[in-house]
Amino acid sequence: MSKAPDQQDIYDPAYFKDLFDRCSGKYIAFSYACSMGFTERWRRQCVELLVLPADRPLQGYDLMAGTGEVWPHLLKAAPNIHTITAIDISAGMHKRALERLHQHRAHRISFIEDDALDSSLPDESADFLVSTFGLKTFNAAQHKRLATLVARVLKPGGTFALIEASEPKGWPLRPLYLFHLKQVLPMVERVFLNGAQDFSMIGQYSTRFGNAGQFTADLRAEGLDTACRKLFFGCATAAFGRKPLQV
Repeated sequence: MSKAPDQQDIYDPAYFKDLFDRCSGKYIAFSYACSMGFTERWRRQCVELLVLPADRPLQGYDLMAGTGEVWPHLLKAAPNIHTITAIDISAGMHKRALERLHQHRAHRISFIEDDALDSSLPDESADFLVSTFGLKTFNAAQHKRLATLVARVLKPGGTFALIEASEPKGWPLRPLYLFHLKQVLPMVERVFLNGAQDFSMIGQYSTRFGNAGQFTADLRAEGLDTACRKLFFGCATAAFGRKPLQV
């Protein structure tokens, strides 16, 4: 018998690989419906934080890429992107991405099934790096390792933006937001997904994450020019910036 989520290390790569492999079939619809469409808006806003030069072919990484919903925004913002390398520990999510969303983009997307924190991506190999809604699956120590990876793989002058759903402290509607995460999502899962208790974990990851403020500090400690931005009253936060030409 498997352990309940509160008895497991939810930041163990093996745990969330299994979790998101199980979620992959319904993840796109569930995520969009339960965020009331805000996730799509936030992905677009995340890409807008990147500084993508138009004078040369670009290549970059999408970390914790999931179903690749950020790719259309990237390719629209910068048609000169030659290759997006998607890194995700869940092969099920990537399979779903190519089957349902991105068959016509497959020639521009390569995939590495790997834990981003243990990835052997080449040094200074990316013009840009993006991640949408993957930060919550890491704890504080893992965020420091992720910041080191971002600094290592970006070329000097390279740009990055990582966004995550966050807890909107100080917002009058915060109790309603937390009710949505902690009560509505589990209820929807019980009624429509046979009580699998998989998607309700997204709420637990989100409330434990807080916001991107500390991760912004981790990136800055790696020598990156970094800022943090709140979106929709802090319901999402983004860490973004550039790698200096000389570190």
